[in-house]
Amino acid sequence: MKDSLESILLQTWGFSEFRGQQKEIIKNILARKDTFVLMPTGAGKSLCYQLPALIFEGLTIVVSPLIALMKDQVVALEKLGIEAAFLNSSLSNTEQYEVEKQAFFGHLKLLYVSPERVATQGFKELISEVDISLVAIDEAHCVSQWGHDFRPEYGQLGNLREILPKTPFMALTATAGDATRKDILESLNLVDPDSYVGGFDRPNITYTVSAKTTKAQDIIRLKNFIKKDHDGQSGIVYCLSRKKTAEIAASLRKSGIEAYAYHAGLSLKERDKIQNYFIHKPHSIIVATIAFGMGIDKANIRFVAHMDMPKCLEGYYQETGRAGRDGADSVAWMVYGRQEYVMIDRMNKRGTKSIKRRRVQEQKLKAILGYCESSHICRREILLNYFSDPYRGPCGNCDTCMNQSQV
Repeated sequence: MKDSLESILLQTWGFSEFRGQQKEIIKNILARKDTFVLMPTGAGKSLCYQLPALIFEGLTIVVSPLIALMKDQVVALEKLGIEAAFLNSSLSNTEQYEVEKQAFFGHLKLLYVSPERVATQGFKELISEVDISLVAIDEAHCVSQWGHDFRPEYGQLGNLREILPKTPFMALTATAGDATRKDILESLNLVDPDSYVGGFDRPNITYTVSAKTTKAQDIIRLKNFIKKDHDGQSGIVYCLSRKKTAEIAASLRKSGIEAYAYHAGLSLKERDKIQNYFIHKPHSIIVATIAFGMGIDKANIRFVAHMDMPKCLEGYYQETGRAGRDGADSVAWMVYGRQEYVMIDRMNKRGTKSIKRRRVQEQKLKAILGYCESSHICRREILLNYFSDPYRGPCGNCDTCMNQSQV
């Protein structure tokens, strides 16, 4: 290697040293070994495949589930002078052809691709004719957490092994419990992978959970929470249904709190407009389904509120982890109800034919309910232990610990 990893890091990204396990992960990839990476949001996962891509002679394929995330990554790489492009449904046929031509003639170092595109015969034919040095599968928890309801094609990514048997594969995610990790490794057909797991504690986040009362009263509680503690700050409010996001956003605006609804039912143009508003406006609030937030690079989000119980602790951890990426004090606020447990359980049973997957979903649902209903155990202890990250409370920074300290 002509230049050291540190010199490449400094010359390209302007960083003088690696963070956490980044260097070990990069060395593992350069040794052409399959790799599983589990790091919290903001820990620098993307560098773990972007830097090796500069060293490898061939093309690095990055599978990513969101169009907006691909665009942001490619724009950022191009600003650094790195040859990168993306393939997804937002491109015209002519634009897609130009990208494929660039890849075929070796003019790209990184190509971001949607899982739907990977599943096409045309893409399979392309990569069989190109020197592929690495396949990086980002947001790999989509294999298990949302399963076939979210990205059916994620379950087919393991088939790439047949086309690229000697190419190293890399799976990256910010959230996965033991069951999900196992599911990822099996579904993606990773061969004897080395695993790298970072710490999960976000000490600057205060966790608070309470039971629902009435629909109207819960919205009032949300308004009071925002006005009292987060006036003029950025935040995300999560709901399970599209209808509820619109209702709550409208109610917040009537109370003088600028907020906009975001969900998959909106047009691509509307979603892009709302996402750009959230990213670029210093103080902004979005009321959204889980369709919003993945890959969002906004460091000063001061709160994440859940108006319904999430489907699992993995989703909850990832969503709350979008708060406080700058290290400043932030809050994860939630109201939950038993009715969500019943509804989510019914949806899981209706949408999942696999008995094995259904059992995993049941375990996840019971875990999030246990977290919500616990009144004596430190919430941080429950959350981190779920991810096999040993922690003993009290943390002094969750409602359970703070309430006990006042007794």
